[in-house]
Amino acid sequence: MSDATTDPAPPASDKPSSGIRSFWAKIDQPFTVGFTLTLGGLAALLLGLAISNLATVIIYIVLALFAALGLEPVVNWLVARHVKRGWAIAIVFLGVALLLVGVLWLVIPTVVQQITQFVQDIPSLISAAEKSDWFAYLQGMFGTALPDLLNNLETFISNPANIAAIGGGALQIGVSIVEGISGAFITLVLTLYFIASMPAIKQAFYRLAPARNRPGLRDMTEQITGSIGGYLIGMVVLATANAIFAFILHVILGLPFPALMSVIAFLITLIPLIGPVLYWVIASVIALFSDPLTALLFAGFYLAYIQVEAYVLTPRVMNRTIEIPGALVVIGALVGGTLLGLIGALVAIPVSASILLIIKQVWVPRQDAKV
Repeated sequence: MSDATTDPAPPASDKPSSGIRSFWAKIDQPFTVGFTLTLGGLAALLLGLAISNLATVIIYIVLALFAALGLEPVVNWLVARHVKRGWAIAIVFLGVALLLVGVLWLVIPTVVQQITQFVQDIPSLISAAEKSDWFAYLQGMFGTALPDLLNNLETFISNPANIAAIGGGALQIGVSIVEGISGAFITLVLTLYFIASMPAIKQAFYRLAPARNRPGLRDMTEQITGSIGGYLIGMVVLATANAIFAFILHVILGLPFPALMSVIAFLITLIPLIGPVLYWVIASVIALFSDPLTALLFAGFYLAYIQVEAYVLTPRVMNRTIEIPGALVVIGALVGGTLLGLIGALVAIPVSASILLIIKQVWVPRQDAKV
């Protein structure tokens, strides 16, 4: 009797699942769904705008962090010789400040004078180039288009209004100079704070990971930070060697504007692998306006120096940095340069090396452990 009076339970297939009920409940409330999606889109848009407005601040922080990592090996070297960390930081910053003031005091007046002289000498340089044999040969190949191009270039560069227009006007140039000075001061202060609190920053970062993973994280972090510091110091050393060699070569060959070209060499050759070749092309073309034979000698000597730097200097200077393939160096420099200019090209290489180290020590071993 009990079997006859009890209602049979519905089959399991007739019971709608909670996931299906939840899905159809949302579809039945289009206003709620639309409002939620709109709020999510607005939140993403506001986040993007905030990051865009804070781009300058983020650049200052990144520069200061990389500068601190670059000075950290020098501070550690002094600490290893029984100098207290506070005094080591003070000595390093005092040395860097004296070096910068000395370089600016000696180089900037000469560079400004040579920039002015370069702009004034453009007409005579172009006139001398038009009378040369190599220009006549090129004119025979390209016709009258080449003289017209040089004349237009001379007219454009010789007019100060055009140079000001490139920078957005005289007022914008002044604003950019003030922003650059203030940005350098902010970066310097942040660098001081970062390098003073570097051990505490590392310890706080280690504690974010589970206790069992902290030794591995500590080892990898020390490798990355040490490699970045060694890389930045190495790039400054190599760029300085390029600038000195370019200056000596310009003086020996009698090429104009040696101080200006050495500063350009230092800035461009901070970009690894691409920088020396790029400067070689630029400086050789500029030397061509003085004398074709001298330009050929300069191109040959500097090309030989590039080979010496690639096979002798770079391995010795960069022996403590992470090795990465040349293709990744080029790609990283191009991507960083496109996003942030010279600063991005300089920072992109150690970032790429750090990512490569993480892949080699974390991701690859996990893949190898899977059978």
